[in-house]
Amino acid sequence: MEHVAIDLGGRESQICVRSADGAVVREVRWPTARLREFLAGQPSSRVVVETCSQAFAVADAARELGHDVRVVPATLVRTLGVGARRTKTDRRDAQVLSEVSCRIELPSVHVPRAEARRRKTGCGMREALVAARTQLINTVRGWLRATSRRPRSGASETFAVRVRELLAMDGIPSFVERQLVAIECLTAQIAAADKELETEAKSDSTCRRLMTVPGVGAVTAMRFVAAIDDVSRFKSAHLLESYLGLVPGESSSSERQQRLSITKAGPRSVRWALVQAAWVLRTRCRTSAAVPLQLWAGEIEKRRGKRIAVVALARKLAGILYAVWRDGTTYSLQRGATIP
Repeated sequence: MEHVAIDLGGRESQICVRSADGAVVREVRWPTARLREFLAGQPSSRVVVETCSQAFAVADAARELGHDVRVVPATLVRTLGVGARRTKTDRRDAQVLSEVSCRIELPSVHVPRAEARRRKTGCGMREALVAARTQLINTVRGWLRATSRRPRSGASETFAVRVRELLAMDGIPSFVERQLVAIECLTAQIAAADKELETEAKSDSTCRRLMTVPGVGAVTAMRFVAAIDDVSRFKSAHLLESYLGLVPGESSSSERQQRLSITKAGPRSVRWALVQAAWVLRTRCRTSAAVPLQLWAGEIEKRRGKRIAVVALARKLAGILYAVWRDGTTYSLQRGATIP
């Protein structure tokens, strides 16, 4: 079997092909958009790429053509020799990856399905709209504060209306009006994105089951499903919680033991969504199903404080979502939580 290492680039990629004994068979620069053509002309080979924005699309094409694919984590390639001795070129990187592939079984990250990648992109695009609206709202708030004025409290969706009410007597400057119009446009687009996500979540059996967990809505369920993709990848809830970066870190040596804050490894967006779901569960849920989890978090809050209790609740939610998905069930009040 030949080993094909591809150092992916925006326009062109560097390819190094080695035979099973490690000898270089071919080196070439190839247009990234036409990599499928190159792989189609290759016999069944092991294709090695580093994680990047194009890696999963290339991996899909290689698998469809019958190749064995390894998508190597970006955090691992340096230990393999990429960029050693402060020498890093596309050709050298491809040579190192192909040479290592000939010697050892390279680990590969999970290649998510196209549907999971599409859902992740949809959630990311929605969050970009929300971030843009927040930035515009903050600029208007800053101007109002500088003029010693403050609109009445309310949701982001009504911010433009509240500002216009506040400035109705004095008139609205043109530079503020442009901001308000942009905020209203973004609000309409966010509402459309929310409706689309909710419709898709309700049409998916897994998301519907996850949304039976208190505090978990369409966005959290969709984010969770898109990131995990295949729940069988994790043998236990603790492994999934560790993957999401919701477990405490540790810095221990010899007789010294030190527990740190959460590791924050894995997908940040999913961790953020779970923490937001925990805040909602703690402060807004009024259903009987939420009570055991609220009492559980309340006991932790008495000992460790509000923020640590919310993060602990987010970790527990991740474990519950894992169990619901794995077992194909819905949330059970009896299995929700036990007060520590």
